[in-house]
Order: sequence, then C-alpha cells, then structure tokens
Amino acid sequence: MSLRRLFYFVCCVVLAVPAVTRAAEAELTRVWPAWRNAESFDRISEYFSNRENTGGHTVLRSQPEARAGYYFLIRAKADHAQPGLKFVLQIITPDKPDPKIYTFPAALIAKETVFDLGLTGADWPDRKTHAVAWHLSVVAADGRELASQQSFLWAKPTP
Repeated sequence: MSLRRLFYFVCCVVLAVPAVTRAAEAELTRVWPAWRNAESFDRISEYFSNRENTGGHTVLRSQPEARAGYYFLIRAKADHAQPGLKFVLQIITPDKPDPKIYTFPAALIAKETVFDLGLTGADWPDRKTHAVAWHLSVVAADGRELASQQSFLWAKPTP
C-alpha cells in the first residue's frame, strides 16, 4: 500500500512541477499614470546631440512631435525576448464615457523594461484633466493577451 502512495505522490509532483515553474510570458509590474510637462524630458545631452535622451526608457507617444501629455510609466518583465508586441490602452476621460483606444507597438527584452506611454498633443487636453478609468494590456503578435492592469474604477461594474 505504501508503494502505491509513493507512486501517486511522484506522479503528482511530476505533473505539478511544469505548472509551478512555468513563468508568465510577460508581466506588468508597475503602472503609474501622471501628467508630464515637455520640460521633464529635457536632458543636457540633448542640447549637444539634438536627439532626445530618454534615460534608458522606451518612450512611445500618440503624437510623436509633442512631448507634454498624460503618461503611463510602465515597468514590464518578460521571461524571454518578445518582438512584435503592442500595448493596448483603453482610457475613459471626464468628457467621454466611452473608452478611447490607443495602440503602441513595442518589444520586450528578457528582463525588466521601462516604458513611457504618452497621450500627447491633441490626444490629451491639459494637465488638469485626469483619467476616470483605464485598462492597459500587452498583446502578442498572434492576438493573445499576455498581461494587463487596470485602474480601480475600470473593474467596477456599470450600474
């Protein structure tokens, strides 16, 4: 009888180990939404090189020519390199109850990566406007959602 129990135990361990050791393909570890002025992106090196120095962050803007806007500072982790991804940001603003969708093409490398996703120019009115609710997802090239985070109000059911 104890040999049978040992056999079942070994089978359970062998079947459970792949499920436990399999890491998520991508993970959003932090998401911080906030307004940023154009000046917050200025670095001294930009005056010498005439190129934006992003300080190691990947900066993606809805209107690339405008810097000021509402940004989502994102820390994302991946267990292996993931080219061809996209961030899909759904956001509800005080003036529009229906979510507006923005898509940002990106790639993750096999470590933690920092992204600044910016709604800039005409896509965000001014610094006084705040998002009512938002949902951010990382979508693979084949359409699978790899990770997502959302604001507290996004999770609330509509009355």
